[in-house]
Amino acid sequence: MALILSIETGTDICSVALANDGELMALRESDEGRDHAKKVAVFVDELLKETGVQPADLDAIAVGKGPGSYTGLRIGVSFAKGMCYALDIPLIAVGSLDAMMEVAREDYDAGILDIEDEEWANGYLCPMVDARRMEVYAQVFDNTGNALSDVAAEIIEAESFSEWRNRGKLVIFGNGAAKCADVLKDAILVSVAPSARGIVRLAEQAFAEGRFEDLAYFEPFYLKDFIVIPSKKKLL
Repeated sequence: MALILSIETGTDICSVALANDGELMALRESDEGRDHAKKVAVFVDELLKETGVQPADLDAIAVGKGPGSYTGLRIGVSFAKGMCYALDIPLIAVGSLDAMMEVAREDYDAGILDIEDEEWANGYLCPMVDARRMEVYAQVFDNTGNALSDVAAEIIEAESFSEWRNRGKLVIFGNGAAKCADVLKDAILVSVAPSARGIVRLAEQAFAEGRFEDLAYFEPFYLKDFIVIPSKKKLL
């Protein structure tokens, strides 16, 4: 139904995907530091040249809206909005935790997710984005991608997610999950990285349903206020 460019820059990974009718055509991503402002435009240009797609052919731009890195989200959303303005096409916003859940589902279906079938079928699946120190942005899903909790900023302690851990196995993944494994000792840690490919199916669905953002007023979903800490260095 639609030719959609998807952008995910809310973590250390800069990821761009091009999809047609919900099927991934090409992907570019890098985890080599937070220089997303330099890479996102290069990745978009490479994808368009690789696939022979002209910017004017695009039907929409989709972007991971967060939660995540304040700077990373600003870069991705600003770039996506700029393309939408220039091409006069709609903007689609997809929750970054929803997108990561989609990556986990794809990896499981492809047989590359290191988890037992019973653990996947009966577990509570929790993508986590690092929020510094022992805090993560997290949400709990079932294995079909249905959200069972709201997005929340969680300070990880021994009793965190006890509601779900008391019912069954908590499966954690994402760039905030590894640091939680020693505290949540009964959780199952699997390797899933944020990626724009997780936006693809959700963006196609949003396009079909006409769920577009207001370009003038849309802002990333930061979840927490951005706090500027004054430098302790003396200025000359």
